[in-house]
Amino acid sequence: MLDQLQLSDFESFVGQEFTIKFSFPEAELSAILVSAAQLSTRGDGGREPFSLIFRTAQKDGHYRQAIYTLVHPEKGDMELFFVPLGYVPEGVQYEVIFT
Repeated sequence: MLDQLQLSDFESFVGQEFTIKFSFPEAELSAILVSAAQLSTRGDGGREPFSLIFRTAQKDGHYRQAIYTLVHPEKGDMELFFVPLGYVPEGVQYEVIFT
């Protein structure tokens, strides 16, 4: 299923709330999809690579890069590799890249 996802599957969800199920220790945090953008290089998988950026309200600390579960009522549960991008005034941003 993940290999079939396209940027168009997420564009209409920008600004909407998702849940990220983190581990180490386990926690579920609300996350807003703040960006869904095409990347400039073509991937080997035949689809155009794209990036999703999520923002949590975390003010102290962040989770390390790892596979976590992204949950949305319409999209369901997806195991994705999240990379922390850093702090912004509203919290912490995490990126997921599809190649």
